[in-house]
Amino acid sequence: MRKKAEAGNVPLGKSRKAWAGRFQEETDPLVEAFTTSLPVDRRLYRCDIRGSIAHARMLARRRIISRQAAAAIEKGLLAIRDEIDRGVFAFRPEDEDIHMAVERALTERIGPAGGKLHTGRSRNDQVALDVRLYLRDEIDGVLKGLQVFKRVLVSIAKKEIGTMIPGYTHLQRAQPVLLSHYFLAFWEMLDRDESRFRDCRKRLNVMPLGSAALAGTSLPLDRAYAARLLKFPEISANSMDAVSDRDFLLEFLFAAALAGMHWSRLCEDLILWSTQEFGFVEIPDAFATGSSLMPQKKNPDVAELVRGKTGRFYGNLMAMLTVMKGLPLTYNRDLQEDKESLFDSVDTVKACLAILPRMLKSLKFDRARMRRAAGGFSTATEVADYLVKKGVPFREAHGIVGRLVGSCLRNGKTFEDLTLPELKEFSPAFDREALGCFDVARAVNRKTLYGGTAEDAVRRRIREIEGT
Repeated sequence: MRKKAEAGNVPLGKSRKAWAGRFQEETDPLVEAFTTSLPVDRRLYRCDIRGSIAHARMLARRRIISRQAAAAIEKGLLAIRDEIDRGVFAFRPEDEDIHMAVERALTERIGPAGGKLHTGRSRNDQVALDVRLYLRDEIDGVLKGLQVFKRVLVSIAKKEIGTMIPGYTHLQRAQPVLLSHYFLAFWEMLDRDESRFRDCRKRLNVMPLGSAALAGTSLPLDRAYAARLLKFPEISANSMDAVSDRDFLLEFLFAAALAGMHWSRLCEDLILWSTQEFGFVEIPDAFATGSSLMPQKKNPDVAELVRGKTGRFYGNLMAMLTVMKGLPLTYNRDLQEDKESLFDSVDTVKACLAILPRMLKSLKFDRARMRRAAGGFSTATEVADYLVKKGVPFREAHGIVGRLVGSCLRNGKTFEDLTLPELKEFSPAFDREALGCFDVARAVNRKTLYGGTAEDAVRRRIREIEGT
């Protein structure tokens, strides 16, 4: 049977909540366990303490609290941060979240002055601030990881400038391209990913502190000063928006999902290329595993896991879109669910960015096998373009070359086996020059148009990327 509160509605027992004044019963233990976010959001402690120090300094600057109280608060907060850093801080089951854990410990450490920290502040704008600070720092790390990844792609492109591979559509051999051109395609994708993360960082870099619960506060806070302390270039213009929306968080989840999609596509190709059927690339033992049953197996587990983790990015994004879609303004407890999705995506992005560049640097390509695969009928479009230059309409040229390919297949021949008289049976426009159209290297290096796969075009793009 729950104990009734005494006069003043102060709950009995050790569990004294910050909001307990209105309540006459202690929180049911199951409710306490169900509603706590501390096991998840405790990783925000440095951001929370950083924001609280800035808030205390601002309160003192505006003479809302004394400078002595602010100094005591700051000293106490730094000591708490140190304890958490060292893993000796005593979190308690009754602490609802990291904000209350820190405030509780602060009050125990410095006395009533600790209770002044929350002046003019709600947990609603406090958590919005913490998440923005956290995500801002994490995006900076993601950007550094993407830059390393991009440099690795360029280094491979420079090293493999003469390596030819088949380019595919519908997973069927289509046209020969340079391996360098292939890896630079992913450089372009990652460059756009980097831009999206930068844009996300720009839009989240707005300080919500001062919005309080939802309406702002009548206390004379100096929001601009707090923003300068926390290195925010802007302050939020609407208190209801500031505490209730998480579009910046969703934008990060989307950027992570899109980047993961690009990494997954790269890994899918590497998985296929590492099969015996393709044999284009060998993934070193350090980035593969074997089978517990089949001794001969070498499995591309890293690439497979990156491909699989992309599903987590998608799931986290969809989970938060679903949480947000029906929330009335302003703050609702549903928003507590944002952190698990966010933290998981942040951790997964960082893990992928740590391992993928290392694996890519160690790949071993079978250049001869790639070159052989790039041949066959992959120059068919080049032959059609040759006929166009001779005045044959493209659709007619397409049909001529199609019939030529069909004839070769029926007779067990390749383009390289054909003689000029045989070519003329299909079109009088063919002359001796046409025989050169079957050469793979020549077909590749004719694609000199900006953005093409010719060596000159690829070298030009590398120079642009490197700024030389």
